[in-house]
Amino acid sequence: MDKIKVGILGSTGLVGQRYVSMLSSHPWFEVAAVSASSASVGKSYREAAKWVLDKDMPERESEIRIVGAKPTAMKAEGIGLVFSALPSEVAKAVELEMAKAGLAVVADTSAHRMDQHVPLIIPEVNARHLIALRGQRKNGKGFIVTGPNCTTIGLAMSLKPIHSEFGLRRVLVSTMQALSGAGFYGVPSMAIIDNLIPYIKNEEEKIAQELLKILGDYKGSFSFAKIKVGASCHRVGVLDGHTEAVFLETVKNASPEGVKECMRRFEGEPQKLKLPSAPFPPVVVREEPDRPQPRLDRLSGAPERAKGMATVVGRVRAESALDNGIKYVVLSHNTIRGAAGNAILIAELLKAKELV
Repeated sequence: MDKIKVGILGSTGLVGQRYVSMLSSHPWFEVAAVSASSASVGKSYREAAKWVLDKDMPERESEIRIVGAKPTAMKAEGIGLVFSALPSEVAKAVELEMAKAGLAVVADTSAHRMDQHVPLIIPEVNARHLIALRGQRKNGKGFIVTGPNCTTIGLAMSLKPIHSEFGLRRVLVSTMQALSGAGFYGVPSMAIIDNLIPYIKNEEEKIAQELLKILGDYKGSFSFAKIKVGASCHRVGVLDGHTEAVFLETVKNASPEGVKECMRRFEGEPQKLKLPSAPFPPVVVREEPDRPQPRLDRLSGAPERAKGMATVVGRVRAESALDNGIKYVVLSHNTIRGAAGNAILIAELLKAKELV
C-alpha cells in the first residue's frame, strides 16, 4: 500500500518532535515536509530542531529540509494532509489557509477547537462527530479537525463509558499537570523545584468547554452535553503524564465495581477498526491502592506503537458527599495521547472513513 504523504507544521517544538518520532515508521503515513519558523527554512530538520525526546531523531526525517508554513510548499511535496503543532498565536490563520487551499488539517492547537463547524475529536469517544466533514469533502474542500487539550483527553476517555452506562450530572476535577505540557522552555526550573504552581492560564475554562462539546451530539450542528463541570488546574514537578483526581455524580445509581466494569468493557471505533495506533484496551483499570503513578503508568498500553496512548484509571471508589457519587484518579501521557498520538489516531480514523 502506498503511504499517504503528510506534512508537520511547527515540527521543531516538543509536540512537533513527537509527531516526527511517532510517524517515522508509521504503516500508513510518510513525513514528506516539515515546517518551522522562517529562520529555519532551508535547513535540514537535524540542523533546525533541538531534539529533546528520549529516543534518537529518526534518520530519514533528520535530512528533510524545512519549508515555510504555506499551502504551496505542502502541495509541492504531494501532501494532502497536514498535522499542526503551531504556536497558538499563528495557528488560527495558517490552519485556515491550509484548509481553504484544499488540505486536510489535523490540529493539536486550540485555535479552532470551539468553532461551530470544526469537529473536536477523541476517536474512541466521539468519532461520530466526523460526519460534520462529509459535505466539505464531497465538494473537494479542505477541512480542519482538532484534538482537545491534553488534560481533557484522559478525562473524557475515562468519563465516556460512565456517561454511556449511567449518565453524568456533575464532574469536578483537580489536575496535577506535567511540565512537558508547557513545552520544553515553558516552566523555569527555579519556579517548579520544591514547588507547585496552582494556576495554568485558560486551562480550567478549556476543560469545561471542550468536555461538553466532546460528550455532546451532532445533528447538523454541535450541541453541548448538559453536565455541570468544574476544574482546578495545577503544574507539578513531573516530566510527562497528567494526573487528575475526578469526582462525579451519576444520573443512575452507580457502584465502584459497576464503574470499573464499564471502563474495562469500553472500546471505540479505533479498536473495532484495529487502527495502527489504537491502544488495547483504551482504558486500563488498576486495582492497587496507590496507582496510577506517572513514572510507572504513563507508558501503559499495547502493542508497542500504542504505548502512551492508553488512559489509566485507579482508586475507583464511592463518594458519600455527592449524590450517586464516584471518585477516581486518571492518568494519561500528555504529549503522546494528549497531543501527537491523538492527532495521528484521528488521521487514521479519517483514512478508514475515506475522508483523506
